[in-house]
Amino acid sequence: MAVIRWIIGRIILFFDFIFSPSKPKRTLDDQKALDDATAHLSLYQLPACPFCVKVRREMKRQGLNIALRNINQNESYREELIREGGKRTVPCLKIEAQGQETKWLYESSDIVQYLAQFTR
Repeated sequence: MAVIRWIIGRIILFFDFIFSPSKPKRTLDDQKALDDATAHLSLYQLPACPFCVKVRREMKRQGLNIALRNINQNESYREELIREGGKRTVPCLKIEAQGQETKWLYESSDIVQYLAQFTR
């Protein structure tokens, strides 16, 4: 089963690379403002996870520069996700707002919907 999952993951990455969405064209000031607005966000993810690919494609389509945290390459990210988020499910968007409780958003469709607010 692991071999099949690995093969499918590589196929997903291949098609994601070939059919990658374009970034929007913005002025440097507009992009800086957007980067500042999303600086408190981190995406916990796995490179070949189809739901993570969906979120990353939407981030690229919107031109969002959000920190990516690969939970397989960095054990501290995985431990933080489990300890603070409550489960080891990806994709997961960590939302840290100043003076507020940290939120963990787990569903790819919910994450995409949340990210849409930054470019409306």
